[in-house]
Amino acid sequence: MQIRGLYRGATSSFVGMAFESSLLFGIYSQTKQSLQGGVQSSGPQLQVIIPSAAYSGALISFVLCPSELVKCRMQVQGTDSLVPRSRRYSSPLDCALKAVKTEGVTGIFRGGFTTLLRETIGNAVFFSVYEYVRYYMHSRLKAASSENSHLIDVGIGIVSGGLGGVGFWTAVLPLDVAKTLIQTTPDKSSTRNPFQILSSIYRRAGVKGCYTGLGPTIVRAFPANAAAIVTWELAMKLLGIRHD
Repeated sequence: MQIRGLYRGATSSFVGMAFESSLLFGIYSQTKQSLQGGVQSSGPQLQVIIPSAAYSGALISFVLCPSELVKCRMQVQGTDSLVPRSRRYSSPLDCALKAVKTEGVTGIFRGGFTTLLRETIGNAVFFSVYEYVRYYMHSRLKAASSENSHLIDVGIGIVSGGLGGVGFWTAVLPLDVAKTLIQTTPDKSSTRNPFQILSSIYRRAGVKGCYTGLGPTIVRAFPANAAAIVTWELAMKLLGIRHD
């Protein structure tokens, strides 16, 4: 197996992740500030965090769905797969164009409802965990030492962001499993209802089947989300934006 096969579909994924992260954090921050009404809170408020996170997650799902559909289909058609050569995709763009050609414009958004569910629920969990862990660690570590504040901030960002990512995928991995099946099945008439799909998986393989790939996903989620949060917090400091 060629090394590049491990990264099949990565281009669309990287582009989607960069755009998604920018939108997600920007929309979350703005929505959170609007719901707070400019009033500084003494601690995390779930009645603000959850709707802000769910709203931002719902919006970025429209960006993620097409990019993930392309990524999943590129990965499924491995060089040793049963996909006929004439039906293989030469690039992410080719994959997207063929999806539109064979399924219509809505074809590129196949699995959109499941992606929306995953992102609204997942980001509500992510930002709730992140905000509470960040608040708890700041209240303990900042009070204990005022030295090396920058290093402390980075450490807090790593832990809070990493745990937020773990919480995200633990909560919604079954929806992601269903989404992948919806987007990659060759039978275009098959159900797009994620709950019917998960019910079928549960009957065949139990809870373990619904959480297929949990280990690698968690291993990836912690450093990826830790890096995203540290970058976001650093960007806000450089721009002079206050983080409540």
